[in-house]
Parts: sequence; structure tokens; C-alpha cells
Amino acid sequence: MLRPEESTDPEASEDSAWWAVHTLYHHEKIVAEMLTARGVEVFLPVYDSMRRWRDRRVLLSLPLFPCYLFVRGRRQHRTAIVTTPGVHVILSNREQPSIVPDAEIEAIRRTIDGPFRVEPHPFLHCGERVRVKWGSLEGLTGILVRKKNLCRLVLSVEMLSQSVCVEIDANDVEPDSAARQPDDCP
Repeated sequence: MLRPEESTDPEASEDSAWWAVHTLYHHEKIVAEMLTARGVEVFLPVYDSMRRWRDRRVLLSLPLFPCYLFVRGRRQHRTAIVTTPGVHVILSNREQPSIVPDAEIEAIRRTIDGPFRVEPHPFLHCGERVRVKWGSLEGLTGILVRKKNLCRLVLSVEMLSQSVCVEIDANDVEPDSAARQPDDCP
């Protein structure tokens, strides 16, 4: 989870940092293509969603974080990023781009690359924090929730106040006592 002190660390290596970019609604994919063409490293996590239209069903590839994508931040790319059509702003604090920890990007990347059903999930501040014991997600931490008799691991990007969830077997996780609990938990 992104902690405020990590997101604005001025000593962090800016040339290898991930930044979150807020885009216009439904512009994530085209912005990602334009930034890639400009030489910017982009990560746009997507998930598949079956939609039923009047005469057929369609499998759509939708952004996991609507209106957001991630870029590998480099000082010389800031102007190219913010002047790209469809980009609203680079998330920042005190005029410095806020840094998304590599661990959060890696957790999302491993989740969507795995054989899991991934979908957006409402952001949670409080819940049972667990750590995955084995498998391709081993070591990831998140919040365990139940939905329709299935267990799901919720991974959050604090800076965006958004989360994603992945179905997981409850036997594959254990309580994560080392994790810092959110301040708003009772």
C-alpha cells in the first residue's frame, strides 16, 4: 500500500519512479499509445469484461483503474506527458510528481499476468490484511474480502484511492501481522 511518506519522498530516484497520470474519461488506451510513441514507458493494467448488448455478447478490455495509467517518470518526459492530448494531470504533491511504489506496480502486474480473474473493486481502508503464502502471488499483501461465497484479495493503490480484487483460495493466505494497519481502523 502506498503510504504518504513514500509518495512524496524527494530523495527517491525520480528517473526510475512510477507516476500516476489522470486522463480524461475513456482516454486511457489512446493516451497510453501516444505516450509510448513519445518514448515514455507506460503501464496500463486492463481486465476483460463480458458485456451483453441487444444482439450479442462482447468481450471488452477495460482499464483496471478508470481514468488512470502509470508512467515510468523521467524529468525530461514531464512536458511530453502533460501536453499529450487526453492527459489531465500527473498526480503530484507540492509540484513534485507523487511516486507510486514499485511494490504496488509489481503486485498489480503479477496479478493481471497470472491465471486469475481480476476486476476493479471499491477502495477499502479497513479490513483483514493478509499475505499470500504460495503460488504466483506469493508474498503479496492485501485485504481479504468475501463476495458470493468466494474469497478475494483486494490490492490497493492509495494515491488513486482505487483497488482491484482477484479471486483467491482462503487456504492460500495467512494474516499479515507485519503490515501497518490503516489509521482509520478502530
